[in-house]
Amino acid sequence: MPRFDRFEKIIGSDNLNKLNGKSVLILGCGGVGGYVAEALARSNIGTLILVDFDVVDESNINRQVIALSSTIGRKKIDVLEERIKDINDKCKVIKKDKFITSDNLSDLFENNIDYLVDACDTVSTKKAVINKCLELNINFISSMGTGNKIDPSKLEIIDIRKTVNDPLARIMRKFVKDERINKKVDVLTSTELPIKTGDRIPGSTAFVPAVAGLMIASYIVRKMLNI
Repeated sequence: MPRFDRFEKIIGSDNLNKLNGKSVLILGCGGVGGYVAEALARSNIGTLILVDFDVVDESNINRQVIALSSTIGRKKIDVLEERIKDINDKCKVIKKDKFITSDNLSDLFENNIDYLVDACDTVSTKKAVINKCLELNINFISSMGTGNKIDPSKLEIIDIRKTVNDPLARIMRKFVKDERINKKVDVLTSTELPIKTGDRIPGSTAFVPAVAGLMIASYIVRKMLNI
Protein backbone atom coordinates (compact mmCIF):
# COMPACT_ATOMS: atom_id res chain seq x y z
CA MET A 1 0.00 0.00 0.00
CA PRO A 2 1.58 3.33 -1.07
CA ARG A 3 0.58 5.08 2.17
CA PHE A 4 2.90 2.77 4.12
CA ASP A 5 5.84 2.86 1.67
CA ARG A 6 8.09 4.91 3.94
CA PHE A 7 7.44 2.60 6.88
CA GLU A 8 7.95 -0.49 4.73
CA LYS A 9 11.44 0.77 3.79
CA ILE A 10 12.41 0.39 7.45
CA ILE A 11 10.66 -2.83 8.50
CA GLY A 12 10.17 -4.69 5.20
CA SER A 13 7.04 -6.00 3.47
CA ASP A 14 6.79 -9.19 5.55
CA ASN A 15 6.74 -7.25 8.79
CA LEU A 16 4.28 -4.72 7.37
CA ASN A 17 1.93 -7.59 6.53
CA LYS A 18 2.52 -9.10 9.97
CA LEU A 19 1.33 -5.90 11.65
CA ASN A 20 -1.79 -5.95 9.51
CA GLY A 21 -2.74 -9.21 11.18
CA LYS A 22 -2.45 -7.81 14.71
CA SER A 23 -5.14 -6.52 17.06
CA VAL A 24 -4.62 -3.91 19.78
CA LEU A 25 -7.14 -2.83 22.42
CA ILE A 26 -6.84 0.72 23.76
CA LEU A 27 -8.59 1.36 27.06
CA GLY A 28 -9.03 5.11 27.34
CA CYS A 29 -8.94 7.25 24.18
CA GLY A 30 -7.89 10.58 25.66
CA GLY A 31 -4.51 12.30 25.79
CA VAL A 32 -2.32 9.18 25.75
CA GLY A 33 -4.68 6.65 24.19
CA GLY A 34 -5.64 8.82 21.23
CA TYR A 35 -2.02 9.13 20.14
CA VAL A 36 -1.46 5.39 20.63
CA ALA A 37 -4.39 4.66 18.31
CA GLU A 38 -3.30 7.16 15.67
CA ALA A 39 0.29 5.92 15.56
CA LEU A 40 -0.84 2.29 15.32
CA ALA A 41 -3.26 3.16 12.52
CA ARG A 42 -0.36 4.81 10.69
CA SER A 43 1.67 1.62 11.25
CA ASN A 44 -0.80 -0.72 9.48
CA ILE A 45 -2.16 -2.45 12.59
CA GLY A 46 -5.12 -4.41 11.23
CA THR A 47 -7.61 -4.11 14.12
CA LEU A 48 -7.99 -1.43 16.77
CA ILE A 49 -10.43 -1.92 19.64
CA LEU A 50 -11.36 1.43 21.19
CA VAL A 51 -12.82 1.51 24.69
CA ASP A 52 -14.10 4.77 26.17
CA PHE A 53 -17.42 6.14 27.43
CA ASP A 54 -16.57 9.85 27.43
CA VAL A 55 -17.25 12.76 25.09
CA VAL A 56 -14.82 15.40 23.87
CA ASP A 57 -14.74 18.41 26.18
CA GLU A 58 -13.35 21.86 25.41
CA SER A 59 -10.78 21.35 28.17
CA ASN A 60 -9.35 18.41 26.15
CA ILE A 61 -8.23 20.63 23.27
CA ASN A 62 -4.80 21.42 24.69
CA ARG A 63 -3.68 17.77 24.72
CA GLN A 64 -5.92 15.29 22.89
CA VAL A 65 -5.44 14.55 19.20
CA ILE A 66 -9.20 14.08 18.70
CA ALA A 67 -10.17 17.30 20.49
CA LEU A 68 -11.09 20.16 18.15
CA SER A 69 -13.68 22.90 18.23
CA SER A 70 -15.64 20.83 15.72
CA THR A 71 -15.61 17.65 17.86
CA ILE A 72 -16.67 19.07 21.24
CA GLY A 73 -19.58 17.07 22.66
CA ARG A 74 -19.06 14.05 20.41
CA LYS A 75 -18.17 10.56 21.64
CA LYS A 76 -14.42 10.09 21.72
CA ILE A 77 -14.56 6.64 20.17
CA ASP A 78 -16.67 7.94 17.27
CA VAL A 79 -14.29 10.81 16.55
CA LEU A 80 -11.27 8.52 16.81
CA GLU A 81 -12.86 5.92 14.53
CA GLU A 82 -13.39 8.59 11.84
CA ARG A 83 -9.79 9.70 12.19
CA ILE A 84 -8.47 6.15 11.93
CA LYS A 85 -10.59 5.43 8.87
CA ASP A 86 -9.32 8.64 7.25
CA ILE A 87 -5.77 7.38 7.82
CA ASN A 88 -6.38 3.78 6.77
CA ASP A 89 -9.88 2.78 5.67
CA LYS A 90 -8.86 -0.89 5.72
CA CYS A 91 -8.19 -0.83 9.48
CA LYS A 92 -10.97 -2.63 11.35
CA VAL A 93 -12.26 -0.54 14.24
CA ILE A 94 -14.27 -2.11 17.08
CA LYS A 95 -15.85 0.34 19.51
CA LYS A 96 -16.88 -0.31 23.10
CA ASP A 97 -18.79 2.68 24.51
CA LYS A 98 -18.60 1.83 28.18
CA PHE A 99 -16.93 2.62 31.49
CA ILE A 100 -14.91 -0.43 32.47
CA THR A 101 -14.98 -1.66 36.07
CA SER A 102 -14.24 -5.00 37.70
CA ASP A 103 -17.92 -5.88 37.13
CA ASN A 104 -17.76 -5.68 33.33
CA LEU A 105 -14.05 -6.33 32.84
CA SER A 106 -14.77 -9.43 30.78
CA ASP A 107 -16.19 -7.16 28.04
CA LEU A 108 -12.62 -6.20 27.17
CA PHE A 109 -11.73 -9.75 26.23
CA GLU A 110 -14.57 -10.63 23.86
CA ASN A 111 -12.27 -10.22 20.84
CA ASN A 112 -8.84 -11.55 20.04
CA ILE A 113 -6.19 -9.21 21.48
CA ASP A 114 -2.49 -9.26 20.67
CA TYR A 115 -1.77 -6.28 22.90
CA LEU A 116 -3.74 -4.25 25.43
CA VAL A 117 -2.96 -0.63 26.23
CA ASP A 118 -4.26 0.62 29.56
CA ALA A 119 -4.57 4.41 29.22
CA CYS A 120 -7.47 4.86 31.62
CA ASP A 121 -7.52 7.05 34.72
CA THR A 122 -9.33 4.78 37.19
CA VAL A 123 -6.96 3.07 39.63
CA SER A 124 -9.29 0.18 40.47
CA THR A 125 -9.73 -0.55 36.75
CA LYS A 126 -5.98 -0.44 36.14
CA LYS A 127 -5.46 -2.99 38.90
CA ALA A 128 -8.19 -5.28 37.57
CA VAL A 129 -6.85 -5.05 34.00
CA ILE A 130 -3.31 -5.95 35.07
CA ASN A 131 -4.52 -8.97 37.02
CA LYS A 132 -6.70 -10.18 34.15
CA CYS A 133 -4.01 -9.74 31.51
CA LEU A 134 -1.55 -11.69 33.64
CA GLU A 135 -4.16 -14.39 34.21
CA LEU A 136 -4.92 -14.70 30.48
CA ASN A 137 -1.29 -14.23 29.42
CA ILE A 138 -2.16 -11.19 27.28
CA ASN A 139 0.60 -8.71 26.44
CA PHE A 140 -0.11 -5.30 27.94
CA ILE A 141 1.36 -1.96 28.90
CA SER A 142 -0.10 0.46 31.42
CA SER A 143 0.27 4.23 31.26
CA MET A 144 1.05 5.90 34.56
CA GLY A 145 0.71 9.62 35.30
CA THR A 146 1.42 12.29 32.68
CA GLY A 147 -0.38 15.11 34.51
CA ASN A 148 1.49 18.04 36.09
CA LYS A 149 4.60 17.23 34.05
CA ILE A 150 6.16 19.30 31.28
CA ASP A 151 9.32 17.49 30.10
CA PRO A 152 8.63 14.58 27.69
CA SER A 153 12.32 13.63 27.68
CA LYS A 154 11.80 12.22 31.19
CA LEU A 155 9.34 9.59 29.93
CA GLU A 156 10.39 5.95 29.84
CA ILE A 157 8.99 2.43 29.62
CA ILE A 158 10.14 0.24 32.47
CA ASP A 159 8.92 -2.35 34.94
CA ILE A 160 6.58 -0.86 37.55
CA ARG A 161 9.02 -1.78 40.35
CA LYS A 162 11.65 0.64 38.97
CA THR A 163 9.41 3.72 38.80
CA VAL A 164 10.17 6.95 40.69
CA ASN A 165 8.54 10.37 41.11
CA ASP A 166 5.18 9.12 39.82
CA PRO A 167 2.31 9.25 42.36
CA LEU A 168 0.12 6.86 40.36
CA ALA A 169 2.99 4.42 39.89
CA ARG A 170 3.56 4.48 43.65
CA ILE A 171 0.02 3.19 44.16
CA MET A 172 0.49 0.54 41.50
CA ARG A 173 3.83 -0.56 42.94
CA LYS A 174 2.15 -1.23 46.26
CA PHE A 175 -0.62 -3.14 44.49
CA VAL A 176 1.90 -5.34 42.68
CA LYS A 177 3.73 -5.99 45.95
CA ASP A 178 0.55 -6.71 47.92
CA GLU A 179 -0.72 -9.05 45.21
CA ARG A 180 2.66 -10.80 45.12
CA ILE A 181 2.87 -10.39 41.37
CA ASN A 182 6.22 -11.75 40.21
CA LYS A 183 5.79 -11.24 36.47
CA LYS A 184 7.06 -8.14 34.68
CA VAL A 185 4.57 -5.26 34.55
CA ASP A 186 5.51 -2.82 31.79
CA VAL A 187 4.47 0.78 32.35
CA LEU A 188 4.95 4.15 30.70
CA THR A 189 6.10 6.56 33.39
CA SER A 190 7.99 9.81 33.93
CA THR A 191 10.90 10.41 36.27
CA GLU A 192 10.03 14.11 36.40
CA LEU A 193 8.80 15.41 39.73
CA PRO A 194 5.17 16.56 39.39
CA ILE A 195 4.71 20.33 39.33
CA LYS A 196 2.68 21.51 42.31
CA THR A 197 -0.32 23.51 41.11
CA GLY A 198 -2.40 23.61 44.28
CA ASP A 199 -5.35 22.21 42.32
CA ARG A 200 -6.88 18.77 42.74
CA ILE A 201 -7.41 18.53 38.98
CA PRO A 202 -4.03 17.87 37.34
CA GLY A 203 -2.62 20.20 34.73
CA SER A 204 -1.39 18.88 31.39
CA THR A 205 0.54 19.86 28.27
CA ALA A 206 0.30 19.22 24.55
CA PHE A 207 3.54 17.26 24.50
CA VAL A 208 3.87 14.89 27.48
CA PRO A 209 0.70 12.80 26.82
CA ALA A 210 1.40 12.86 23.07
CA VAL A 211 4.97 11.61 23.43
CA ALA A 212 3.79 9.02 25.94
CA GLY A 213 1.27 7.68 23.43
CA LEU A 214 3.81 7.60 20.61
CA MET A 215 6.33 5.80 22.80
CA ILE A 216 3.75 3.16 23.71
CA ALA A 217 2.84 2.64 20.04
CA SER A 218 6.50 2.32 19.08
CA TYR A 219 7.10 -0.13 21.92
CA ILE A 220 4.18 -2.33 20.85
CA VAL A 221 5.24 -2.40 17.20
CA ARG A 222 8.84 -3.28 18.12
CA LYS A 223 7.64 -6.01 20.49
CA MET A 224 5.38 -7.47 17.81
CA LEU A 225 8.23 -7.54 15.30
CA ASN A 226 10.98 -8.47 17.78
CA ILE A 227 13.11 -5.50 16.75
